[in-house]
Amino acid sequence: MPAIIQLNEHPRVAPQDQMNLLNPTPEHSAPPSVPVSEDARIPLPEMVDDGHGGMRIARAMESFSALTLEGSELKAEEPVFGSREERPTFIRELWQLRWRPNDPIDLYIILPRNVKKPPVVLYLYGFPNDTDRFKDDRYCERVTKNGAAAIGFVSALTGQRYAFRPFKQWFVSMLPESLASSVHDVQMILNQLKTRQDLDLSRIGMFGQGSGATIAILAAAVDARIEAVDLLDPWGDWPDWFAKADAFPEEERAGYLKPEFQQSVEPLEPLKYLPALKDRKMRIQFVKENGEPEEAVSKLVSASPSNGEIHQYRTGRDMYAAMSGGRLFSWTASQLHAEPALPVPVEAAQVGGTTMPAPAQK
Repeated sequence: MPAIIQLNEHPRVAPQDQMNLLNPTPEHSAPPSVPVSEDARIPLPEMVDDGHGGMRIARAMESFSALTLEGSELKAEEPVFGSREERPTFIRELWQLRWRPNDPIDLYIILPRNVKKPPVVLYLYGFPNDTDRFKDDRYCERVTKNGAAAIGFVSALTGQRYAFRPFKQWFVSMLPESLASSVHDVQMILNQLKTRQDLDLSRIGMFGQGSGATIAILAAAVDARIEAVDLLDPWGDWPDWFAKADAFPEEERAGYLKPEFQQSVEPLEPLKYLPALKDRKMRIQFVKENGEPEEAVSKLVSASPSNGEIHQYRTGRDMYAAMSGGRLFSWTASQLHAEPALPVPVEAAQVGGTTMPAPAQK
């Protein structure tokens, strides 16, 4: 398994134009192995022979009804290093991972400073959230101040990962793929992180919001390495959710309620897997005004193991009053016995996006 290496002062960089990798729109331009059109550097999809004399967009062989990696042919390529930024309280690295054709994954590794081998928390926000928060210094300060490293990415068919698809194929219409692929991604990411010596991979948690919380439930059910799960407004109870949720256009609802679609999402029903998490540390939070169907919320609460913490808020303001200022992230860090970061002992100055010791006073 190719490793995401621990970076020192002189990190190993893949033979690639770094400015191409860091182009903000789209987040990553195509690597040299991917054809690029002559029109404004628009990446072209990887193509394969369709067996009938034509070509089709390359896709990986993958099971969207199985949570494990069995039945899927996902082969990790060498990770590509993008950037490393040092700040007074944290270090942020950007990597690009790839184990499917036409589906590179931007992975943010955010390390608290002055913490030796911190525990790891995966952060997965729900569709349609992109990676913007992982680039925000204030967010990175809050998410690492309790002493845990944050690993941020987005789910399948989301953000920069939504490419080379007809518009009718989107996150909800392709929900079995969106969920199962992302559960597979969690396992592949942990596999690639395990060789880093600056992270404690014996202490892993996962925070998920919305569809990301659903993925966290499924990933924890299949991967015992995840010992703490923090969930905010998870999707689930598919019959009730699709009957009442407002996360998709109303004109699509009838199709999602058809037996064939319901059968396709049944293997990915979080109600089936929540009881199996009785040996994990778990917290579920719901905000009523966010609009999750009441029937689905009730069933998710009932399916949760008795050791799980359940918190329900009437409004987002109520939750903000209880969880603002980074307190939302302290629960998982405490469950993993993270040690809060010590103050940086030297005054720091920002130089070229990297934290450097301040010049000595004369």
